[in-house]
Amino acid sequence: MALEGMEHNMEMEDSKGGSGLRQYYQSKIEELQLTVNDKSQNLRRLQAQRNELNAKVRLLREELQLLQEQGSYVGEVVRAMDKKKVLVKVHPEGKFVVDVDKNIDINDVTPNCRVALRNDSYTLHKILPNKVDPLVSLMMVEKVPDSTYEMIGGLDKQIKEIKEVIELPVKHPEPLGLKLRVCAPSQVCTPSGRGECTSTRRTLRWLSPR
Repeated sequence: MALEGMEHNMEMEDSKGGSGLRQYYQSKIEELQLTVNDKSQNLRRLQAQRNELNAKVRLLREELQLLQEQGSYVGEVVRAMDKKKVLVKVHPEGKFVVDVDKNIDINDVTPNCRVALRNDSYTLHKILPNKVDPLVSLMMVEKVPDSTYEMIGGLDKQIKEIKEVIELPVKHPEPLGLKLRVCAPSQVCTPSGRGECTSTRRTLRWLSPR
């Protein structure tokens, strides 16, 4: 009887120990499962960030490629000569018969529409919107002014400053400040109503291609 009691007690202890181990491993499994879920969510978040950054990189590469391309001439279509050539007016060079890029539909090239011509071959490669940005219009010189400094009186000092600030850097683009150890002025102040408009027109005349 005593032996049977001891065996019964041992079985009870084994049963309790097995139940404790199962609970321990079950808690560990649940803990690891939570860790896996957190890592999975973090991985999905990082993948979304990666895709967003890759999209930004692609856009920046495209923008950089456009910036590295040579500038195009802007012209106005006069009329189509045939299915592959059009007559374009480029200010102030004149009128040219140019080829049309294969990606451009000749039916979209209508008279008076603005187009872009390649810098090297004058090929029409893009149709531009007819509406011009006002800021761009302000920077365009439609007509080369015919004003001269001789038309201005009493502003010898300001005329000298204009030549130093604008004309001298254009004539000598190398860094004069490194040679002379002086900083070029960034602006010129002239008295109101004393010929500042004429000075500006004369400077534009000097800067315009001749």
